[in-house]
Amino acid sequence: MSENVHDRALQLVAKGRVEGLEDSERDWLTAHLQDCEFCNEHARRTDRALRLLRTAAIPVPADLASRTQFRVRLRAMEMREREPKRRMLWLACAASWIFGIASAPYVWRVFEWFGQLTGAPKLALEIAFGLWWTIPALFAVIVLLLEGARHSDEPAWVKPER
Repeated sequence: MSENVHDRALQLVAKGRVEGLEDSERDWLTAHLQDCEFCNEHARRTDRALRLLRTAAIPVPADLASRTQFRVRLRAMEMREREPKRRMLWLACAASWIFGIASAPYVWRVFEWFGQLTGAPKLALEIAFGLWWTIPALFAVIVLLLEGARHSDEPAWVKPER
């Protein structure tokens, strides 16, 4: 028999254990293994080695599962602590906007009165009124910038990996 036939048989033995074989390949390999003792022995040893690998006990520490659960819970607590607490910021902004909408007519009257009293141009009053509406956004930006500055002071090993 040629060396090429044995190489093909050994490759099909390996392929059959990993991927599976087509019917024609399986038929050819079965016929070859009946005739060739070398390839048949190789197939038996491969099967035995795979069985031993499947049944091999891998020693792990007895408390591995509990330690892993502990570390996962600890990491979850760390992430919750580092989670930005922006709920109060959003509530403050919402309250400010609601108050701003409800009081807008009164505030405009105050700006009008101030304009009549000082003779300020109408454009300046409109700009001031528009700025009055941006207070919640400015407050949010300041809080976020301060929070970002606080996190940038932390050492690199404390920051969570992304």
